[in-house]
Amino acid sequence: MIATGGVTLKHYRKLADIIGNKNIQGKIESPFDFIVIANAGIKASAIRKFSAYFDLSRNRTAQMLNISEPTLYRWTKSDKNLERNFSVTLIEKTDLFLYGEEIFGNKQRFFQWLALPNTALGGMEPQELIEIPEGVSKVRDLLGRIEYGVYS
Repeated sequence: MIATGGVTLKHYRKLADIIGNKNIQGKIESPFDFIVIANAGIKASAIRKFSAYFDLSRNRTAQMLNISEPTLYRWTKSDKNLERNFSVTLIEKTDLFLYGEEIFGNKQRFFQWLALPNTALGGMEPQELIEIPEGVSKVRDLLGRIEYGVYS
């Protein structure tokens, strides 16, 4: 079964598994559900599940979420509900990384690609972009072009 943008419901089920079904309220069946779930709040333990699945250090995870390591530690220790913007960021980055894994066949190749300068991104590394607003969508667009063979 296909959801919006050619992404399958299987993709969204795996996304929910990665961040932990018990950490979210509701189902993820489209990108629009990201907002609904973020408004309800995601438990901070979802960050641990995200970083464990993608083999990210605490430092790298904090960088990607634009927070300090001590803040990341406090949040995950208390398992507080994340604010809406951090919840959306976590879901979007999980979605992006899962999509990248699907395009490249595994996490390792995707993360290698993230670290390489890319001419389609003005010579920037994709990992640089995912840490700034709008960067996730630019990297996602590029992954879509790669998937459909229109990479330039």
